[in-house]
Amino acid sequence: MATPHGVHLEQLVTGAGDPVTVFAHGLGSGIATTRPFGSGVTGRRLFFQFRGHGRSDAPPGPWSYLDLARDLRAVADQGLATRAFGASLGAGALCRLLADNPVRFDRLVFYLPAVLDRPRGEVARRRFVALLGAVGSGDAAQIAEAVQAELPPAVRNTPAGWAYLRQRLDQLMRDGLAPGLVDLPGSVPVRDVAKLAAVTAPALVIGCVGDELHPVEVAEQLAAALPQATLHVYDRPGVLWTKRADLRERISAFLNEDSTLNE
Repeated sequence: MATPHGVHLEQLVTGAGDPVTVFAHGLGSGIATTRPFGSGVTGRRLFFQFRGHGRSDAPPGPWSYLDLARDLRAVADQGLATRAFGASLGAGALCRLLADNPVRFDRLVFYLPAVLDRPRGEVARRRFVALLGAVGSGDAAQIAEAVQAELPPAVRNTPAGWAYLRQRLDQLMRDGLAPGLVDLPGSVPVRDVAKLAAVTAPALVIGCVGDELHPVEVAEQLAAALPQATLHVYDRPGVLWTKRADLRERISAFLNEDSTLNE
């Protein structure tokens, strides 16, 4: 799809009817990793790839969260989305969009927000630089080693773990990642968290204890900044693997609540 700011973005639309929900992925991820979150969500679902990911354009960098917010806003506006889901990097882009447009959406989900007004930690920066370097090398073994770090140790040698590894490896070998992404781990979505106080939409913020890449303190800070937020914290990392059914049900129940009330 074309955007008003001149960046063409890869998009996938599933479902039909209203309401419409836009899904924003994490750093180095994409459509395939966000689709499971929308499996129980009613209406039309808009999945897309941020600049530098998948088949989306990679204009000259460096890029900021403002650039990502523009990507997200373009997809939401053209698709008439009234609800938004953001995972990790996508949660940051959603925060940046809301800081400038606090009433843009009617319902919001933030899954494992990684950063708000302070840059991400060294572990996150090191992990992404390693992934970017592996993808740049074109060596499948290096990419597989970098991607394996995304999996909880208990999952790495299981059929589910191998399936995830194959899917991620195929996608990264085919589409790559743009070097312009390298500075994003050192960036912040918002400078003044107080701007989020103008967001009146109900929000669900999901955090996780013990996740080095997504500190629970960020989820807590975000939930405190949003006037109508509900915070849910899982007690251990790897929630997508250990609590997948509960996570999907929690997200779909929250996003579907407004459409159920309107029936």
